[in-house]
Amino acid sequence: MSCSVIWEFAVEERLRPEFERAYAPGGPWARLFSEGDGFLETRLLRAKESPGVYQTIDRWASREAYANFKRSFAERYDALDEEVGDLSRRETYIGLFDEIDV
Repeated sequence: MSCSVIWEFAVEERLRPEFERAYAPGGPWARLFSEGDGFLETRLLRAKESPGVYQTIDRWASREAYANFKRSFAERYDALDEEVGDLSRRETYIGLFDEIDV
């Protein structure tokens, strides 16, 4: 069963273009994720009613694929987080969600 990892960010106006480049589907996060088996896609959402609020949705083929990525790429993940982490003033882990196919 596929799953999604969802994060929410609050970003200052002056940093929004750089944040969007870093977290967009073609950005460095998605490129790193794409090196892991089972990565499906990244989506970047911008809140219409709350300027500067974003959510990322990273889709994986399974919880196991995501867990394997986190283990195998932990050092590079942490390094990228350190590199771009200052682009937001708040970062909140929303959760890991199983996708439901009805």
